Amino acid sequence: MKEISIVIPVYNSQGNLKELNRQIRDALQGVEYELILVNDGSTDNSWDIIKELVKNEKNITAVNLRKNFGQDNALMAGLKFVTGHYIVIMDDDLQHSPYDILTLYNKCREGYDICYARFMKKNQTVWKNFGSRMNGAFARFLLQKPKGVYMSPFKIVRSEVVKEILKYSGPFPYLEGLLLQVTGNVTCVNATHQKRYSGKGNFNFIRSVSVFLRTLTSFSVMPLRLATLIGFITSILGFLGAFYYLIEYIFISKTVEGWTSLIISTLIIGGLLLMFMGLIGEYLGRIFLAMNNKPQYSVCEVLGRDATV
Repeated sequence: MKEISIVIPVYNSQGNLKELNRQIRDALQGVEYELILVNDGSTDNSWDIIKELVKNEKNITAVNLRKNFGQDNALMAGLKFVTGHYIVIMDDDLQHSPYDILTLYNKCREGYDICYARFMKKNQTVWKNFGSRMNGAFARFLLQKPKGVYMSPFKIVRSEVVKEILKYSGPFPYLEGLLLQVTGNVTCVNATHQKRYSGKGNFNFIRSVSVFLRTLTSFSVMPLRLATLIGFITSILGFLGAFYYLIEYIFISKTVEGWTSLIISTLIIGGLLLMFMGLIGEYLGRIFLAMNNKPQYSVCEVLGRDATV
């Protein structure tokens, strides 16, 4: 077994890969490590560059997926091939510095199951920072994320924990949720968030919403319970309003026009109903796709180490 395995999902990062490999090799001199690169359906020359790296490096495993399955699915594919005692998960754009890997590793060796990189300042847009904070808040509420721990895509995990999360075979993996289902023994260390080495980021608003929905629905029924609570409170307010207008009509003999209040209440209640129907539909849709054995990922080719699909 290697001491450290590094799993990196790759999507349209042809300009980053050689420098990424160089920095990892430089940062981990004297450490037994392996690098698993998972090509998640890139449309540029990323796979060709990965194959070139495999020819020149003996410690690289290349996994080519048949299509773009998404970051978490690609990570699950890569984790199948790790042999290290500690597994590093990081992005392919060099915003996560390979020179911070040993800092994460040394902290995790103190007895923690997971060590996250905590970025005090992130080189990304304001709406992405806001989305990260919102996802962190919901994770604390829905997934019982330990207080004070920042969930970062740059982290190191013990192999025992990885073995546990690999038991999940559903089509909608959410890595952070799976990790927090297994352990609460987590910590974090400060790290520097670098500027993207080259190219443009692939994480847009739609992908942010997708992450939010995974956080919301993957490992908790709390949203359904919240929907029930809001529905109950709305019903109580509705009955109180009806009682008030009835008393006003009987004892004050005042005709209740109520056009504005009727329209407002109809729009609010209608909007809540549609929102919660969509939420229930999200749960049902996931169940339907899981029952129909939607694949978590599909591996087309594996190169490098004597790994089998």
